[in-house]
Amino acid sequence: MTRAAEHASMRPRILYLVHNLHDAAVRRRLAMFEAHGAQVTLAGFRRAGSSQGQTGSAGVIDLGITADGQLARRAWSVLRHCLTPGRLRQQARQADVIVARNLETLVIARRILQPGQRLVYECLDIHRLLLGDSWKTRLLHRIEGWALARTALILISAPLFLSEYFVARRGWQGPHLLSENKVPQQAAPASLPPSADAGPPWVIGWFGMLRCRRSLALLRAIAGAAEGRIKVVIAGIPSEAEFGADFAGQLADDPHVEFVGPYGAGDLPDLYRRIHFIWAIDYFEEGLNSAWLLPNRLYEGLAHGAIPIALAHVATGQWLIRHGVGVTLGNPARELPAFLAALRPQAYDGLCQAVRALPPDAVRQSEAESRNDFRIISGAS
Repeated sequence: MTRAAEHASMRPRILYLVHNLHDAAVRRRLAMFEAHGAQVTLAGFRRAGSSQGQTGSAGVIDLGITADGQLARRAWSVLRHCLTPGRLRQQARQADVIVARNLETLVIARRILQPGQRLVYECLDIHRLLLGDSWKTRLLHRIEGWALARTALILISAPLFLSEYFVARRGWQGPHLLSENKVPQQAAPASLPPSADAGPPWVIGWFGMLRCRRSLALLRAIAGAAEGRIKVVIAGIPSEAEFGADFAGQLADDPHVEFVGPYGAGDLPDLYRRIHFIWAIDYFEEGLNSAWLLPNRLYEGLAHGAIPIALAHVATGQWLIRHGVGVTLGNPARELPAFLAALRPQAYDGLCQAVRALPPDAVRQSEAESRNDFRIISGAS
């Protein structure tokens, strides 16, 4: 009996390799695996400065600390675990499926993959180095190609990752699964929290992994010029590679911008009660990954009743236009101040009603969707 046939009739054993053990999205995926009966071992790196969180009942293998933006250090960490896989290889021998989140862990997964095992590549971002034409890009493509040769499934969170990168640039013809960054049903609020009072100051929230310097500068400039009619609330983990070590200190004297620091899932209702709009604009890899992605904050914001603000020409904006919700802009620096200056409570209420009228499955992952994703990931028939 093959390994795949064996595990189809029992609880699948998954080795989940991740880039950051304390990433909230990692915890959500882990919870999904465990909810459907998988026996999971979680292995991965920790990002310097990341906050710890619960990792379910999974056993955890800590691969050490890496730093956001320090690619050479991360590459050395990957090479070290490829050369001396040790405990990882022992765990791999017991797994039916290895799921690798992001390219750095895919390389390690390919190194420890056992005959007959299923390898799933969970790709949530396309790094800019993969999209250039330098010697570094060519080297990464060779490494990626070696790993993809044994990959059974690519798991993507946005359709353009497949069409614009894996098909157009890498010639991928294998199976793929689109699993959007929807809010898990059990994590979604039972009812939408009450909106902030309709009227100035209009409050824009920027939540999550914070890595876009242009967004910060733009939000500060817009709020600063509005003389108190626009406020900004920022929450999450700022990238030291982008903002330096003292992000809070940079904003301490700004009367229009408040940084509340990292948050947990339990803080979300209170955060969203404070804001009217959620900032869903990202210039971090403008024209490339930022144009293709459908970010967590899009679905999370809508699930909590916030109105997303996005660029009209990118995937996020096109999603909003298709669903008839949100605010889409061509030039936020010019258009957003004018829009908010003219916004009246009745028009704002209309934007809120459009969000409330969204079909639940647009932003929440149903139990049936979750079950189907798990079936495909685990390779069950």
